[in-house]
Amino acid sequence: MNKVNFKIGNVEIGLDAPLFVMAGPCVIESKTSCLDIANRLVEIGQKTNVGIIFKASFDKANRSSLHSFRGPGIEKGLEILAMVRQKTDLPVMTDVHEPAQASIASKVVDCLQVPAFLCRQTDLLCACGQTGKPVNIKKGQFLSPNEMKNAVEKVRSCGNEKIILTERGTFFGYNRLVNDMTAIDTMKKLRVPVVFDATHSTQLPGGLGNESAGRPEFSPILAKAAIAAGANGLFIEVHTQPKKAKSDAASIMPIEWLEDLLKVCKEIFEVVRG
Repeated sequence: MNKVNFKIGNVEIGLDAPLFVMAGPCVIESKTSCLDIANRLVEIGQKTNVGIIFKASFDKANRSSLHSFRGPGIEKGLEILAMVRQKTDLPVMTDVHEPAQASIASKVVDCLQVPAFLCRQTDLLCACGQTGKPVNIKKGQFLSPNEMKNAVEKVRSCGNEKIILTERGTFFGYNRLVNDMTAIDTMKKLRVPVVFDATHSTQLPGGLGNESAGRPEFSPILAKAAIAAGANGLFIEVHTQPKKAKSDAASIMPIEWLEDLLKVCKEIFEVVRG
């Protein structure tokens, strides 16, 4: 099977495509906050010449606590994502957690994302694949990179070759994630582009008891290492007020860090690609 290049909005995606980044808040908090972050991302994209896809979730169905903020729901959330897309021209991406959500979300977004905990759910993967939209599958924290071939095959079985895999760390016991950079090359051998999640990889899952802790200061280090290891793109959750973020406040990255980080990562990317 030949490698496939495709586009998410106006951003080229592929094993031999330019560096790109999926960025935005973990969860949709409001129209104002999403648009503020998206406008900043537009500026950063123009200054770095790196393609940016805006990512935000309308529902975080896997929060640690029953009482954690989950988001505005699918109807209101997709309305906000459509507004962001219309006002900024950024392509948009969101998570789906149930098969029925895939066709609904695909009418608005440019890319569907399958959360890591759900990457083995056959019905969900096939529902995403059947939309014909690009599908970003996050590698489960409980899986080896080789096992992701099964997730890829499920989407491909629907005639959809527009697949991305995202590495986001592996459980190492007791609230700890560890990154194996060789996973990037292993998953690229499935002939799909591989993205590295530089913010979730710094999480300490459940480390605060009712929510995850994190070490966002390590995100830039991991991002640079992943690009050096051959990652095709980055996934980075950012916020204008990280400590006030309603989801993943302990690991989300200040948006002020992103421009300089992407400039360095782009240099590394170009060196690695020769």
